[in-house]
Amino acid sequence: MDFKDYYATLGVSREASADEIKRAYRKLARKYHPDVSKESDAEARFKELGEAYEVLKDPEKRTAYDQLGANWKAGQEFRPPPGAGARGFRYSSGGSPGGGPGGGEQFGEFSDFFETLFGRGGQAGDMGGGGPRGAQGFHFRQAGPSRGEDQQARVQISLEDAFRGASRTLELRAPDGGRRSIRVAIPRGVTEGQRIRLAGQGLPGFNGGPAGDLFLEVTFEPHPLFEAEGRNLLLTLPVTPWEAALGATLGVPTLGGRVDLKIPAGSQSGRRLRLKGRGLPGSPVGDQIVTLRIDTPPADSPEARGVYEEMRSKLPFNPRKDMGG
Repeated sequence: MDFKDYYATLGVSREASADEIKRAYRKLARKYHPDVSKESDAEARFKELGEAYEVLKDPEKRTAYDQLGANWKAGQEFRPPPGAGARGFRYSSGGSPGGGPGGGEQFGEFSDFFETLFGRGGQAGDMGGGGPRGAQGFHFRQAGPSRGEDQQARVQISLEDAFRGASRTLELRAPDGGRRSIRVAIPRGVTEGQRIRLAGQGLPGFNGGPAGDLFLEVTFEPHPLFEAEGRNLLLTLPVTPWEAALGATLGVPTLGGRVDLKIPAGSQSGRRLRLKGRGLPGSPVGDQIVTLRIDTPPADSPEARGVYEEMRSKLPFNPRKDMGG
């Protein structure tokens, strides 16, 4: 089915007040009332106006409708959220007198879109007393309490925060279009992609039902030294040719401070060394994986060039011998 933009139907913004919505409805209802309008589509437009006003004039139904989000556009294919129709209001026919031209005729049902969100009901009954036809001929009875929708959000933290734990203040969009702030505790050892559940911090329930939950997906800020792979931390360590060839003990950064790492003699670029238990905390605790990268000093002076010339003459080494060269 197609999504119905009730705000566009009434020509108001999503931030419109209740009075603005009422004024807009009355103005358009007078224009498109089937008993007085000469527009060819007056009856259909009047019905659409009544349906839009029935939702937007009621704070709870408007909140339920707004939970669909502001990204939908009129005419887009709409897939209802789970539980729609059982969550908001069920409506039934019944007389509700109102002023205006026209007789006490019956009017058609609300749209499938409306019924999907608020439940299925009968057609309008006799409006009586010269009441206008349309959605104002329905009266609503509330459904039972129902739980609010869960919300999803992302929180970006540093690797240091994941290592030590931290807290964050998040600004979230409220159902009424405003903003709300919540304080979130980031546990030690949280991993990228992990979801933190905040019970009762989702959207409010209906008719006294409990609020939904808020699920925060953790992402990591880029780090100048480390990459995370689960709870393991990856570090590329530059070493000199002589450190790799002769072996060395080097100070290596970790999130918990510098530690000594023994570089075995004869190491090559790409060799991976493991610092046990130096990754992110948890069960089990992660490790830090150190990948060696041999950096060659530049031959940017006569002395440096002389050293390289001597190495070439005294170390007849061909790294391409296995390539047939």
